[in-house]
Amino acid sequence: MRVAYVITRADDIGGAQIHVRDLSKALALRGHEPVVISGAMGPLSDQLQQAGVPYRQLPHLVWRLHALDDPRAFLELRRALQDIGPDLVSAHSSKAGILARLACRSLDLPVIYTAHGWSFGPTRSFAERVFHRTAERLAAPLSDRIITVCEADRRLAIQEHVFRPDRSITIHNGVPDLGADCLAKPVVNPPRLVMVARFAPPKDHATLLEALRDLKQQDWTLDLVGTGPTELLAREMVNEFGLAERVRFLGYRPDVPEVLARAQAFILSSTSEGFPRSILEAMRAGLPVVAPHVGGIRESVYTGRNGFVVPVGDSAALRDRLSELIQNPQLRKQMGRNSRQLYVEEFTFERMMRRTLKLYEEVLVSRGR
Repeated sequence: MRVAYVITRADDIGGAQIHVRDLSKALALRGHEPVVISGAMGPLSDQLQQAGVPYRQLPHLVWRLHALDDPRAFLELRRALQDIGPDLVSAHSSKAGILARLACRSLDLPVIYTAHGWSFGPTRSFAERVFHRTAERLAAPLSDRIITVCEADRRLAIQEHVFRPDRSITIHNGVPDLGADCLAKPVVNPPRLVMVARFAPPKDHATLLEALRDLKQQDWTLDLVGTGPTELLAREMVNEFGLAERVRFLGYRPDVPEVLARAQAFILSSTSEGFPRSILEAMRAGLPVVAPHVGGIRESVYTGRNGFVVPVGDSAALRDRLSELIQNPQLRKQMGRNSRQLYVEEFTFERMMRRTLKLYEEVLVSRGR
């Protein structure tokens, strides 16, 4: 089976890029023929090249809307698909998703669109919501099927009349399993807390630091992994709150699994999320998770079972839950064990891959291919 993956950006590594990279690599290992088509080259194209996965660059496929570049990108994509001759096209990210579906309709190619979160969510401005919702509504009928990576995204799209329920399916993100060296020991004292997230407004590091300001009498440390525009503000807050001896800024780390293995609890304090891979990676490591009630987080984190879900932006609730975990190593141990079990049962890459391949086959059969 020859599958063309289309994604807007290869000059960044986010959830959608990792998803495409891992799927294409896994297809190649199974004897299929994946090829990835994207815009500007960068970390994604470098990693695909290292893995031996063919890559095509479209010079005019850019992230922002552009009156001249977008029609050119459509023509480039259409020519690339004609040249490749895929059995199936798998489109990812908003702009690539729309251009790919238009190109596939013109070439009578089967196409599946995977939505990695919606741009018409409640945190967007009214104008953004109207524009993106309208665009997705118009593009949806061009899809053979639409995949959402969490049920919360699927429900939102159905509620907004973006697509019919029978045209969509939820296939949760999955992450590859790792060796025993990457398993954490949550029972260790004093606990090391960790948050893996870009320093940007939606990640809301401020709420986490405000929560920890009131826990200085307890014994803990915090590792912050990531970079971004709000890092300086976070550093200023750490100094202002007297936490400089407790908090480490680790920057970008290529060894996140090893960082998680040295931690005792994982935290996310975002104001907006879809279905974060960082939580799945923490569960894979066997860590208890504290995260906000946004997006599809409650589909992986269950309060009292493998962690706690707290209200968005509520530093007091976050403080109280963290205090429980900091003071109770046996609770961390039990929740960490439950996290690992949930990961194995629901969120492995192999499970996601099997369900994705099954959908590919169903679409091809329905098209008589």
